[in-house]
Amino acid sequence: MWYKNDVTKSLRTKYPIIQAGMAGGVTTPELVASVSNSGGLGTIGAGYMSVTDLNECIKQVKKQTNLPFGVNLFIPEEPEYTEEQVNQMQELLKPLKKELNLFNDDPFTLKQIDLERQIEIILKERVPVCSFTFGIPPKEIMNELKKKDIKVIGTATTVEEALINQECGVDLIVAQGSEAGGHRGTFLGTYDESMIGTFSLVPQVVDAVEVPVIAAGGVMDGRGVIAALALGAKGVQMGTAFLTNKESGAKDIHKKAILHAEETSTTITSAFSGKPARGLTNSFINRMKEFEDQILPYPVQNALTKELRTEAGNQHNSEFMSLWSGQGPRLSKDVYVHELIDSLVQEIEKSIKKLTR
Repeated sequence: MWYKNDVTKSLRTKYPIIQAGMAGGVTTPELVASVSNSGGLGTIGAGYMSVTDLNECIKQVKKQTNLPFGVNLFIPEEPEYTEEQVNQMQELLKPLKKELNLFNDDPFTLKQIDLERQIEIILKERVPVCSFTFGIPPKEIMNELKKKDIKVIGTATTVEEALINQECGVDLIVAQGSEAGGHRGTFLGTYDESMIGTFSLVPQVVDAVEVPVIAAGGVMDGRGVIAALALGAKGVQMGTAFLTNKESGAKDIHKKAILHAEETSTTITSAFSGKPARGLTNSFINRMKEFEDQILPYPVQNALTKELRTEAGNQHNSEFMSLWSGQGPRLSKDVYVHELIDSLVQEIEKSIKKLTR
């Protein structure tokens, strides 16, 4: 059977389908558990989560499934910035905040995610799978995860990044093509040098590494899964396809925006977080273009725009929200997770029969 391979064996899932760890509230316990219960691997997007919230989310997932699931973490970064740069960006954001009736002038403080304590929770709760974005974990963390037999998934946007992941000791590698929604996982060189399409990236990574490769970027239906397998991948990771599902924690206005978007509707921007990410073009992105040279590095910019993005969501104002989306929005569906995965499997099996006639 097409789904019995190294990925399903390693992750102990029925299908080699992974739900991307979308941070920011999208990956509710309901979404994660539903994906796992439907045969895939649900993933908690813990990139911005506090230790307390992560612990609670893991417990809620466990109440809804006894099948494997994962947690995705961000490798912390130490940004270089000055107080003057922060003040300058705050001034640039003031007119935009005013449009949302935000007049908060609290002093800026940067709260970094505590990766080590997040790992402690994952080890304590024996989460079956842990994936990383924006780099590779320290050797000490890798050793601790291996001791607990926790499978580790790395992210790569180039062959060189994939080789570094393999050297680090990951069990599987996600090859993230340029079509993917949300943040680019690039951690070597500049993001624009790493904007390689899924169709080009996957076979080159497959040829370069010995661990199983998972294709990500633009995979929205059974045809995408078949294409990924044909390129040598052993599975797929899907984000946007799950974001519009009924169990997703994305705001309704975000879901509707994707469901009504076109393939030309997305762009890569650093305006929201300081790190390049693909999302639907809106007023905030367009108005920040003239200030691109003043955007601060991640996670500083992310912290500076957080209040604006949150309030925009509360006001159902999509023009100031980060509407992350991949390049296949026309293929998105407003369905339950089990309906999406059932349709994926049916499409794959129909395609296989057509190809083998």
